[in-house]
Amino acid sequence: MQWNVLNDSEVQAIHQATLRILAEVGIVLGHAGAREVLAGAGARITGARVRLPPDVVEGAVAHCPRRVTIRGRGGQAAVLGDGSLHWHNLGGAREVYDPQTGQRRPATVQDVQDAARLLDALDSVTTVTPFFTPQDVPGAVMSLAMLRHTLSHTVKPLHGPGVQTAAEVHYAARMAAVVGPPAEVLTLGVSPVSPLFFPDDAAESIVEVARLGIPLGPLPCPIAGATAPMTLAGALAQQNAEVLAALVLAQAVRPGLPVVYHGRLAMMDLRTGGTAWGGAEVGLVSAATVQLAHHYGLPVNVYGLSTDVHLPNFQNGYERALNAIVPALAGADELSGIGETGGGALSSYAQIVLDDEVAAAVRRIRRGLAVDESALAVEVIAAVMDGPHNFLSERHTVRALRGGEMLHTRLAERRPWDAWDAAGREGMVERAQAEAARLLAEYVVPPLDEAQERELDDILRAAERELVK
Repeated sequence: MQWNVLNDSEVQAIHQATLRILAEVGIVLGHAGAREVLAGAGARITGARVRLPPDVVEGAVAHCPRRVTIRGRGGQAAVLGDGSLHWHNLGGAREVYDPQTGQRRPATVQDVQDAARLLDALDSVTTVTPFFTPQDVPGAVMSLAMLRHTLSHTVKPLHGPGVQTAAEVHYAARMAAVVGPPAEVLTLGVSPVSPLFFPDDAAESIVEVARLGIPLGPLPCPIAGATAPMTLAGALAQQNAEVLAALVLAQAVRPGLPVVYHGRLAMMDLRTGGTAWGGAEVGLVSAATVQLAHHYGLPVNVYGLSTDVHLPNFQNGYERALNAIVPALAGADELSGIGETGGGALSSYAQIVLDDEVAAAVRRIRRGLAVDESALAVEVIAAVMDGPHNFLSERHTVRALRGGEMLHTRLAERRPWDAWDAAGREGMVERAQAEAARLLAEYVVPPLDEAQERELDDILRAAERELVK
């Protein structure tokens, strides 16, 4: 089942506005090597401004594969663009919230490891990205430490952390090579700066990702009202231009490079000056982003479970559910945000488990319902009406339940008041916290061998020697 927020003419209007932005306004790009690459591809360069004609943009898009496959070291593959819905977690939370104490603390390397192991254990999580930004490592190698300690603790397909320099790309590729070919077992995201500015490090990073053949995820993060137009259509056109400009550069370096279209557009809350991650507009623009990406035939990853709330509570629940279901129904290939709270600044292990159940429910809704002879069940209804039967005793009921007709919740409250009251009025958060503790105590990820662990440590130490000043 699918629901669109834009009609075909509106998608075309945003596409045409994007082409005008890239051809008439252009991007700001000072990196000499990247400018030379784009000039060779047909770009027009005037000072620091690089303008991309429509034929250059559309030609680059035509080179992109329509599907992107990422393989985990355990053999599991995620195919983005085949019509299925994948889920991955928030990346980059700096703090951990403990629902039992009501306190938060800085994230550590141990949290990176524990979060990866917990995500590996959960059924609805299909791809993993390094979760926490550990505060007990030097900032210059934080992204690489996140990747190093995630690689050891998940066998699922892996999205790397956002990289900011070509050196980080180089070291991330070396780490990925410990478990498989980097082009098969890793994706990397690179963020331009909105509006339409590609700093030297970002441009060089895109060039290096493309040179190595690693699937690229352009990651602009415009904020409507602050770094993009306040109108959602204008902000979408600018975001689209930023994504396509990165795509053009990558394809000019390596035609045919796999690219995953990423949408991270959010809105500014003009009352506070902050970003409204939980507003209903996030789900709306994410759904529109899905349609734009699919217009180009590209697999797409957008926000799913986003909220401004710091704790697992009612506002948290309704914001993340709304912002996930709308792009899911628009046909998103991958949704992000499992575990995200506080606008991405913190998370809790309970929230990760809660979101695994939300993701399962969203996937169930998107699957819709079968309407065929078996599902319509006319004969079953007749058998119950004509004989000493009831629906519960029918094989048809068992087959439907085993086939996933009804989602079985592990965390939601379904008991009557008296049973719930007698059990101490325990709720979803408490059950999720207990389940997280159980999984962290019992779940074992197939380990890397000792030689692989030593090699990863050696690579991280080499990065520290080069990057930590």
